[in-house]
Amino acid sequence: MEQIDYHHGEVPLTGWLARPSGLPRAAVVLYPTIVNVNEPMERRAKMLADAGFIVLIADFYGKPVADFAASQALAANLRSDPAYYRERIAAALSALRDVPAAHGLPMFAVGYCMGGGAALEAARDGQYLVAAISFHGLLATPLPAQPGAVKARLLVLHGDADPMVPREQVIAFMEEMDQAGANWHLHAYSGVRHGFTDPGSDERDLDAVAYDASADRQSWAAMMSFLDEVLEA
Repeated sequence: MEQIDYHHGEVPLTGWLARPSGLPRAAVVLYPTIVNVNEPMERRAKMLADAGFIVLIADFYGKPVADFAASQALAANLRSDPAYYRERIAAALSALRDVPAAHGLPMFAVGYCMGGGAALEAARDGQYLVAAISFHGLLATPLPAQPGAVKARLLVLHGDADPMVPREQVIAFMEEMDQAGANWHLHAYSGVRHGFTDPGSDERDLDAVAYDASADRQSWAAMMSFLDEVLEA
């Protein structure tokens, strides 16, 4: 992983770059979970790099996160101003565009949990993305997409038993995207809870989260197929 320093206004941020062994097929900003950059996110970045993408793990906070409990206050503060939060999200996209190896490449946003919601916020914000992909991300937003704003194709990979994203929120998201005229795909996995791609979910004392090996495999395969289709279009 290669350190990439960037800024959002006066806030210094640190991204981490993973490069493929050959020429990259596309550029990907990977928005992490609420605890920011950690080993599971580094592993996903390397998996994407192995698939031929140049990947930047975004930095939400610009400061170390002591633990899961500490991340709650940091995230709440960052998201308290939705417009400012979108600027923080966009800063990572700009940082990756500034990397010479990413110049001129199609760009995707991929995110997990909080990062999944961030990838969708980038799309709602009208960022020039070929696609935005959310793994067990929140689907609600204080700033719904306006008609014609969403340029990216969307893929949402969702656990149907996720108590943080109940079916009403899923339906509201579908209706929001229909009204915006977005091109969206949604895969829902029966009986699957939040955090289903992270084996570490089972180590947390939280009923809302659980690892699901089948949904993990299926969702990754779905993203790879989706990216192949988008790049060949």
